[in-house]
Amino acid sequence: MAGDIDKRIEGLRREIRTHDHLYYVLSQPQIADQDYDRLFAELKQLEAAHPELVTPDSPTQRVAGRPLEGFATVRHAVPMLSMDNTYNADELKAFDDRVARQLETEDYDYVVELKIDGLAISLRYERGVLVTGATRGDGEVGDDVTSNIRTIKAIPLSLLADGGHLPDVLEVRGEVYMPTSSFAELNRLRTEAEESAFANPRNAAAGSLKLLDARVTATRNLSFFAYAPGETSAPLGNDHYHTLERFKTLGLPVNPHIERAGDINGVIEVCLGWSRRRAELDYQIDGMVVKVNRFDQREVLGATGRAPRWCISYKFPAERAETVVESIVVQVGKSGALTPVANLTPVPLSGTTVRRASLHNFDEMQRLDVRPGDTVLIEKAGEIIPQVVEVKQDYRPEGAEPFPIPEKCPVCGCSVVRDEAEVRLRCPNPQCPGQLKERLRYFAGRGQMDIERLGTSLIEQLVEEGLVKSFADLYRLRLEDLTALERMGDKSAQNVLDGIEASKTRPLWRFLAALGIRHVGSQSAQILAEHFGSLEVLRAAQQEELEAIDQIGPVMAESIYAYFRDVRYQPVIEALLAVGVKPEAETRAPSTGVLEGKTIVVTGSLERFTRRQAQQAIKEAGGKASSSVSKKTDFVLAGKDPGSKLDKAQRLGVAVIDEEQFSRILLGEDQSYE
Repeated sequence: MAGDIDKRIEGLRREIRTHDHLYYVLSQPQIADQDYDRLFAELKQLEAAHPELVTPDSPTQRVAGRPLEGFATVRHAVPMLSMDNTYNADELKAFDDRVARQLETEDYDYVVELKIDGLAISLRYERGVLVTGATRGDGEVGDDVTSNIRTIKAIPLSLLADGGHLPDVLEVRGEVYMPTSSFAELNRLRTEAEESAFANPRNAAAGSLKLLDARVTATRNLSFFAYAPGETSAPLGNDHYHTLERFKTLGLPVNPHIERAGDINGVIEVCLGWSRRRAELDYQIDGMVVKVNRFDQREVLGATGRAPRWCISYKFPAERAETVVESIVVQVGKSGALTPVANLTPVPLSGTTVRRASLHNFDEMQRLDVRPGDTVLIEKAGEIIPQVVEVKQDYRPEGAEPFPIPEKCPVCGCSVVRDEAEVRLRCPNPQCPGQLKERLRYFAGRGQMDIERLGTSLIEQLVEEGLVKSFADLYRLRLEDLTALERMGDKSAQNVLDGIEASKTRPLWRFLAALGIRHVGSQSAQILAEHFGSLEVLRAAQQEELEAIDQIGPVMAESIYAYFRDVRYQPVIEALLAVGVKPEAETRAPSTGVLEGKTIVVTGSLERFTRRQAQQAIKEAGGKASSSVSKKTDFVLAGKDPGSKLDKAQRLGVAVIDEEQFSRILLGEDQSYE
């Protein structure tokens, strides 16, 4: 009898998974919803009677039983990089020219995909069972949202046996999104309940996935499309298109509108076609993604610090809306830059309500001749930042006067100066409260020190009350300082202090980014942290050493060198260290040291290594794997069909080695390169 029940439970699970696959992946349901519900109800009833037979991957186990305390973090085995953007056919052709030039062949093709406007997710399957679901986060580390991911019926809890061998480890990258119809229904229900409506489906999807109670997430009708592998113990194919086809056989939903294109003209045709047809879909897309198909060619193309060189995003032309400029105000940035901002009559645009638009700088404001009272056209740059693109001169009201160019800072009253290099007006007063607020906001931001609950309104109060006059003052705040502020109880104040305390041991790159060094963003901060390893070593670096770092140019090097020697900024760092901020040193992979201080370029097709494996071996041996040949290159590792890099090495007299000699060097059996 027990054996019969066990078989019936397994049979129901297989049948339900099959119908999930038919419905969510193939869009070919074969039974009515009522029949599916009967199967599901029978399985729940049997599992309730025999709890010892319940398994984690059963279809009944999608919803967690209780709210979570919070989200742990997950480090991605393979980083989730960003993409560079294009906005027209000429830019797509320029991308194709770069691909052809670097591959040194015209024998390649593309895969073109819809760019779903949702939330990037990484799913990890071990032996075919879902074990982790994580958000993209900063690309290196994301939030563990496994409990919420399990509620999404489009995501299989276990992969289908497709006749082939399931990899022991398979990471699947994809997009969680909310269908437009579900979004409309959710907002209808929230409005009826007198709750605020979500601005757009992407915000709704992101908010739903970050809920601490997965039972609520389960009601949001989220869905999912898989678009790429991450870490895999065994490859699923030699190219992207066939890997996506294999995804389907494993039960993973893949967007049905993916197309192959033999050349860039085919890519452009697909992109323009969907630009016209996107309203037909029951989900939002904001562009297309163009990817080189073959994985071996992707290895050749490589990546920059933030984005692969083998793919690019084509963004659809921005939508425009007409509205009225009610007033113009001047904002003061963290570096003292003055920016005119237009306050607008609220108008819906690309899924959000726009109330403000940047006018960039006063030269641009004069070029457009934007005045209070004007009727203007606005659009979203990259569908994110609202900006004024045209003034309707015929609608200008009588008496509308040009907005005066400020001669003094609107916050501190200091006389402004013109920065000719950047066509900006600046407040030169380093003690300006307006600058301080922006510097603190940036310092505490998610891309920098990531201080939870330290938002803009609280920062404004702290500055206006004189409690915070520097970064270090944040770490001197006491509970009674915060509880004396408006709308700040004991618990809220303690949460803020806990967030500040947690930020004391952020990684070095976050600390560097938070300082606001001119020209240094998060990407360059990571490069600096990885290269120098500690704050002390970086502070002592000479300008020539900084310039020699790949992706750190002379302008940035000069700015970094000057910052650490400027008497205005030295006390800033010392004060932070004095209050207990200890930026964590970057840990480097163990090095055998045989290539310590050497710069090596890998070119051509290798037999014993992939390009990535060779570059990793160089780094682990203490060397630097560079992408371009120069006089500073110590030697070039050349495989088959090395192309122009070998020619350049020979012209410059740079030593060239093959794989056999490279292997002997790594083993310490060949010192001829020294």
